[in-house]
Amino acid sequence: MIIGIPKEIKTDEYRVSVTPAGVAELTIDGHAVYVQSSAGDGSGFSDFDYKTAGAILLKNVEELFSKVEMIVKVKEPIEQEYKLFKQNQTLFTYLHLAADKQLTDFLLEKGIRAFSYETLKIGNRLPLLEPMSEVAGKMASLMGAVHLGRYHGGSGLLAGGVVGTHRTKVMVLGGGVAGKAAAEVAAGLGADVIILDINTERLHYLNDVMPANVATLYSCSEAIDSLLPHVDIIVGTILIPGAKAPKLITREMLSKMKKGSVLVDVSIDQGGCFESSHATTHTKPTFMEEGIVHYCVANMPGAYPRTSTYALTNATIVYVKHLAHYGSENICKQMPVMVTALNTYDGVLYNKAVGLAHGIQSREFN
Repeated sequence: MIIGIPKEIKTDEYRVSVTPAGVAELTIDGHAVYVQSSAGDGSGFSDFDYKTAGAILLKNVEELFSKVEMIVKVKEPIEQEYKLFKQNQTLFTYLHLAADKQLTDFLLEKGIRAFSYETLKIGNRLPLLEPMSEVAGKMASLMGAVHLGRYHGGSGLLAGGVVGTHRTKVMVLGGGVAGKAAAEVAAGLGADVIILDINTERLHYLNDVMPANVATLYSCSEAIDSLLPHVDIIVGTILIPGAKAPKLITREMLSKMKKGSVLVDVSIDQGGCFESSHATTHTKPTFMEEGIVHYCVANMPGAYPRTSTYALTNATIVYVKHLAHYGSENICKQMPVMVTALNTYDGVLYNKAVGLAHGIQSREFN
């Protein structure tokens, strides 16, 4: 198969979808890989690295899209990239379609065969989302701590405090990969942390493995409401695969929080789990509402692109190789797990959660 790796152009996005080592694996398997010049610069990979790995370098992105059968990206296509796609081209990337009807409509109209990293599911795991969830979770507590600083609009508390002062209090909504990572970092900074989740089995696990300054609590509106006046940082990591994130904190609830507290919405790619959230960028990561700092960067792992690119390729490369080997026409029969990654194919929507989010008829794969 002919595979294309374009440069990411979303604001402040420096990741690349495949490392040079990943490209080498694909070329060894007999695939042709076209890489846009400077695509890896932001992650510390040079054009020479890709050429050495067997890639064909192209400066012109239009030429790249026109030559290849499958596009492998990191982030969802943005509007200025729509015109580059060919009818029925295969796309493998993060999509987050439940939060983006415009992109959903485009993929359907163009007949794009779109597979998403974030919906691929094995048992209860989302293995292609987990690496970026871990990065974002660790970042969430770090960014929350930074933006508690007075010069960032926060209350002026140092995360964890020092001898003779109060510890900061951190509430983590969701105990999955991102939530666990956020709690670990917050606890490491010395904060008192509480994780809320509705999965009691997960709460038992977290209770066993987390340090002593991390508590667990079953999540419900009453529990969240009772904690709001006491916490300094809230990290939202709620995920329903493929669907919009539920709004666990409404705009009205912000008035119950301490002024200068920080909300970090890791769920923003799926629409956000705070009603007051809207997507921000690394260039301008926060905004204030009701005296509360909101950090809602939609591509958090893009801040650490080298780590993130390695972690992403480690997880995705085996699926990229299988998709290239079998083709989008046969992959779901030869590798049934890819059915969970399938979102659109030749004008048909195959993700029920996305269909419900946008009022579009979806179909079961058979």
